[in-house]
Amino acid sequence: MSPARKRGILIGAALAVVAIVVAAVVLLVKEDRAPAAAVGPGESTANTQDSPAQVAGRFLRLFDTGDLTTAPVDDPSAATTALTGARNTLNGASVKTSLGEVPTTPGDAPSTSATFHAAWTFAGGSVWKYEGKLDLVRNAGKWVVRWAMSVIHPKLEAGQRLAVAPVSAKPVVADRDGKALVGGDAAGVAPILQGALSKVASGENSGTGATVTVSRVDASGKPVETLFGQAAETDKPLVSTLSVASQTAAQKAVDGFGGSAIIVAMKTSGELLAVAQNGAAGNQPKALSGLYAPGSAFKIATATAALQQGGVTADSPLACPGGEQIGTRTLKNDNGFDLGTVSLKTAFAASCNTTFGRLAKQLPADGLAKAASQLGLNADFEIPGLATETGKVEPSGSGDEQVEAGIGQGRVQVSPLGAALMAATVATGKPVVPKLWQGLETKVNAGYQAPPAGVLNQVRAMMREVCTTGTAKALKGSGAVFGKTGTAQFGSGADANGWFVGYRGDVAFAVMLEGSNDSKPAVQLAAKFLAG
Repeated sequence: MSPARKRGILIGAALAVVAIVVAAVVLLVKEDRAPAAAVGPGESTANTQDSPAQVAGRFLRLFDTGDLTTAPVDDPSAATTALTGARNTLNGASVKTSLGEVPTTPGDAPSTSATFHAAWTFAGGSVWKYEGKLDLVRNAGKWVVRWAMSVIHPKLEAGQRLAVAPVSAKPVVADRDGKALVGGDAAGVAPILQGALSKVASGENSGTGATVTVSRVDASGKPVETLFGQAAETDKPLVSTLSVASQTAAQKAVDGFGGSAIIVAMKTSGELLAVAQNGAAGNQPKALSGLYAPGSAFKIATATAALQQGGVTADSPLACPGGEQIGTRTLKNDNGFDLGTVSLKTAFAASCNTTFGRLAKQLPADGLAKAASQLGLNADFEIPGLATETGKVEPSGSGDEQVEAGIGQGRVQVSPLGAALMAATVATGKPVVPKLWQGLETKVNAGYQAPPAGVLNQVRAMMREVCTTGTAKALKGSGAVFGKTGTAQFGSGADANGWFVGYRGDVAFAVMLEGSNDSKPAVQLAAKFLAG
């Protein structure tokens, strides 16, 4: 064989091998490629072979943006309109969805479904979470979401829509009648107690709760069902003994006074109804822990001591001169009035300093302190959230101290809370434990026993006469009020605080005006409070 022929055979063989390899590669490529489905006129091949899970995932991504115009859904226009309306109703809340379960679907199945999880976040931080469902159907050979209002929320039906309202009716702390004291619509209620109420509530109920309620409503706007925002059992407000009505009346009364004014009111059972003080009184809770000379309001305790230890009754005749020196102290009645000899009840109603100074001088050194203790003025309580003082009345160190204490001066100190407690004790005839909460008990560090019933019956009669013919007769139009006025000098003695301490029905209260120099304004504020 010639060399030329031999070279031709080798070249031909090499080309044949190359052809075989190329053919094999082409064959493998063809075998690897899935056959294309038929595509109709105007259809895109982008999602021709997308699975139900892929279609549901793409739909949810667009759902989160709020624009479904390009979403794989059978009615993009209706879907976008409905979703836009829902987002506007939800006040711009943002939504985040995630795909849940998607069942395996046979190749020829006409429909299937998918679950998803939705979380709407509202201004204020509350989050509405629920599980939704997507129905998917084949449309011209492609999987698409079948649109319905239930896509937005599984309970929404045709013709229904969402409605949103702030949770203004769900307070963090509620009063005895369920009205808001903290949170909700409680703005301005019990300002001096807001810190204490909020602090206790945050410790007892740490859940922040929802800031809005979401409901489904019918075409007319009538609520069908609340979908979000209902209080869970643990989100129920903490309930206080306070009364919004009483608190509002007390706050309005003190706010209308030009000087420093304080009112404390409680049920005669001890449940606090109102603790109010105005701006002039400052932002410290003087109503609960401020100690002041009570002046003639303390004659309730002096009378109680005299009836038990001084051998007198409410009808005993006693002298009421305009002025008198008792020991080294000279006492005078207001404007020097002189009643001559009158009953103890009349001297009490007119607030005769001379009569009560003399009665006090005749008592044992611890006589007034014992009576004050029987009326709760030396008791010690721990009310959750509050620092309190009721008073401080110690045995007298001398006869002169005893005379001063008999008219509520000298070292005698009482808080407005303690004065209201004293009135409540007289009214109910039992020791009273002040309370601020329903379900949270007050700890009694030092309790007391009330005076005998026979003594209190006489004290009540004396307190009633104060309000009919005595120094508080301006309250005759305020119902059956029992009480005692007081004017107490402080500092250099140039200024005095005004008091009225009493009760009506099952409400005991104390009014204290710093620097009013007279008890008449305190009586006037008591009338305003009772009218409210």
